[in-house]
Amino acid sequence: MRLRVAAGGPAALKVLAAAGAAGAPVRLVWDGLLERPLSPLSLPWMPTLELDSGTVLFSPNAICQFFFLARGEDPTDLTNQWLEWEATELQPAASAALYAQLVHGKKGLEAVDALGKLLAHIEQNLSRRGTAYLAGDTKSVADVVVWGTLFPVLRDETSLPSELQVLRTWFQSMTLLEACRKAADSILMPKALLEFKSYLQKQPPPCLATESATSNEPEPSPQEEEGSEHALTEEEITAAVDAWACGVAALPKLWQPQKPVLPVEGRRNVLITSALPYVNNVPHLGNIIGCVLSADTFARYCRLRNWNTLYVCGTDEYGTATETKAVEEGLTPQEICNKYNAIHADIYRWFNISFDYFGRTTTPYQTTIAQDIFQRLLTHGFLQQDTVEQLRCEDCQRFLADRFVEGTCPFCSYEEARGDQCDKCGKLINAVELKNPQCKLCRGIPVVKPTQHLFLDLPKLEERLAPWLEQSWATGDWTANARYITRSWIRDGLKPRCITRDLKWGTPVPLDGFRDKVFYVWFDAPIGYLSITANYTDQWERWWKNPQQVELYNFMAKDNVPFHSVIFPCSLLGADDNYTLVNHLIATEYLNYEDGKFSKSRGVGVFGDMAKDTGIPADIWRFYLLYLRPEGQDSAFSWSDLMLKNNSELLNNLGNFINRAGMFVCKFFGGTVPNMVLTPDDKRLLARVTLELRQYHQLLEKVRIRDALRCILSISRHGNQYIQVNEPWKRIKGDEKDRQRAGTVTGVAVNMASMLAVLLQPYMPGISLAIQRQLCIPPDCFVLSHNFTCTLPPGHRVGTVSPLFQKLENDQVEALRKRFGGGQPEDLAVEPQAKQTPPASERPPAPVTLVAPGDPQLIQALTEEVAKQGNHVRQLKANKAEKAQVDMEVAKLLELKKQLALAEGKSPEVPVPKGKRKK
Repeated sequence: MRLRVAAGGPAALKVLAAAGAAGAPVRLVWDGLLERPLSPLSLPWMPTLELDSGTVLFSPNAICQFFFLARGEDPTDLTNQWLEWEATELQPAASAALYAQLVHGKKGLEAVDALGKLLAHIEQNLSRRGTAYLAGDTKSVADVVVWGTLFPVLRDETSLPSELQVLRTWFQSMTLLEACRKAADSILMPKALLEFKSYLQKQPPPCLATESATSNEPEPSPQEEEGSEHALTEEEITAAVDAWACGVAALPKLWQPQKPVLPVEGRRNVLITSALPYVNNVPHLGNIIGCVLSADTFARYCRLRNWNTLYVCGTDEYGTATETKAVEEGLTPQEICNKYNAIHADIYRWFNISFDYFGRTTTPYQTTIAQDIFQRLLTHGFLQQDTVEQLRCEDCQRFLADRFVEGTCPFCSYEEARGDQCDKCGKLINAVELKNPQCKLCRGIPVVKPTQHLFLDLPKLEERLAPWLEQSWATGDWTANARYITRSWIRDGLKPRCITRDLKWGTPVPLDGFRDKVFYVWFDAPIGYLSITANYTDQWERWWKNPQQVELYNFMAKDNVPFHSVIFPCSLLGADDNYTLVNHLIATEYLNYEDGKFSKSRGVGVFGDMAKDTGIPADIWRFYLLYLRPEGQDSAFSWSDLMLKNNSELLNNLGNFINRAGMFVCKFFGGTVPNMVLTPDDKRLLARVTLELRQYHQLLEKVRIRDALRCILSISRHGNQYIQVNEPWKRIKGDEKDRQRAGTVTGVAVNMASMLAVLLQPYMPGISLAIQRQLCIPPDCFVLSHNFTCTLPPGHRVGTVSPLFQKLENDQVEALRKRFGGGQPEDLAVEPQAKQTPPASERPPAPVTLVAPGDPQLIQALTEEVAKQGNHVRQLKANKAEKAQVDMEVAKLLELKKQLALAEGKSPEVPVPKGKRKK
């Protein structure tokens, strides 16, 4: 494996130290500090690890963890806690301190002021545990990562406060380790630090959440403080009791907008879009969580807040991908669009996505609006002509768009690389760079010829873009990755962007000399937001030419960011027609599938139309996808984890609490909510739930959808604990005082369940409706307040209460995993043809049922599978999974190792039982 690092880049320090400490066999490649990174989504000085399999790791912490896992060191819960704390708390503060040192010239204690509480936190933990290292008596990946973040700031130990003696001892012992010392000598060279300082001087200062409202992170809540649970004040308890007593009267009055939804003077007008899904294929789970489901959850929350909300989306139907799919299926482009638009709409309907309007881009409005923006750009001098070299197929008599070309990747030699990107190494490709190119339509060999195209003059528009971006960042909530990606585009210098293509299927270019061309999809597609709204209402300009009254939220995966943060805003700024520009750009990282990636072109993973055939309800899919929504880093769908979360969080936690609360009302009080006499413990519970409720609001207002879901689960955990401690099923059999206590506990619990029904509505609308019906919650209560109020008063009658969730069984999930996971390794070893169907040109002349020992492809495949399964087993053990589940996965690992041994021509080793080995 190859580790690429840049001298002077502080993130490289911990990675190089981890490689040395773990004894990782890496080949070092030294890059220039400002050399263009492997990924456009990575900062130029960040390290990368290229594995032999072709996978590339960009996260420094993930690279460090990989090194330690590879040598068999399983992370503990405490190690994981330190790593999460380092990433979310320590890194931002250390970056600010380093900026203060290098750019502002601060020294000593003044330079590390931002680290004060964090250093004290390390000191306290080391002192309390009495261990030499952060997670125990031996050093772990947590020690290397935390040391690597601190060392660039604290390498002059006079910066360390003298009273932190335990921290000082730990820091010195880490610094003296050979791996850490060598890493520091290699990375933090004076010349390299000067280069890094020069780089930092061109960047805005790091902004901590406590310093400015421009951060996407909310102020830390009492629940997030380190250490013990937040100590409630008397004021908080009194306020919670007062709010509870106000009941339904304290709730905001439910407001319903007129149809069609239009901006209303004096109200908060929220316009929400999700990235338009390509019409050429069925959306997979990653597509669904990356745009439509995330946007739907936020739109539902906005409506519960009585904000005037319009949520629009639709299929992106023009472009090369559609023409390619039409050729593959023997249909016209319009027939393909009609077919897949219906498929998309059906999938989103099943997932209960609450669009106000779901449209498409192949409409007359799209042509009218796109051509109007084009003409305005042309009039204002923001377009230019240029000649480009492009592949042309003489047999088809046409220039070939990127996706109509296949060939050998110039970077990794993958033989089925597309003309725009290689699916194997992930690198972007210019089609003329492909080796051995072929026309996908006729398999002929294209030739390179010049052709004229139109370009959007982004360098000329930058003077309009820059001030708008600064204002949007200062007043809106852009996710951190959206800011980083946008800054990297601007930092590298904007270049003219081609906006035309030699295609037939698209919005025609209304200019002589170019009328045989169409607009490139990334100029044309975002205009679809406007045209789709125009198809919803002829008063669309009240949304899209009204920046004074409208807040625009764009939802997407991170690969779409530059088009929404640079190219589309430049088009609208250049058109100069008072367009509404994005205020809040919300981008997710990627959702992977098990140990691989979703791929439309390769058909890997669970797709939307498959999800409804699993027998698992849509709300369970919604919950799980939102639970692991990749907000700050990539996450992965896992069948075993889906089962675990369903059975633990939904069935045993949330469902158990709501069902018990409702059943106690029915069983013990005849279906009527009893009288409640609050004790000090009850009042503290009201205050605790109120804090969780306000944290829920704080997070969702910042569009931290995944984290807000944790607040719901935390409330139900409080509820379960409350019921368990007070045991109303026992007290109901006691004296009058006990029966009264049982009534109070039941009444408070069923009101918590009522509030949970509202909080759940953005996440699980079907379950929310089921709770509403079972508890007969009045419709006027389905509005969000910042206070926990008594919405089901004494005397309120509930309906029939029944379980909300069903247990997922291991056999059921295992069958689904095999059904949707593709060929298994054991199948590969015994019957390779049963699961894999290579192209005809690659098939052997006769069927093969057994692979002879020494097959290098098989050995490589099995080696990778053994490594993946080994990591999976270690993670299960670290998470203290059930023994049966661990044993099952260990058995799979042993079987994989057996197959690998056979493939290598070795005799499989018989596992030795745990205990003393015979010598």
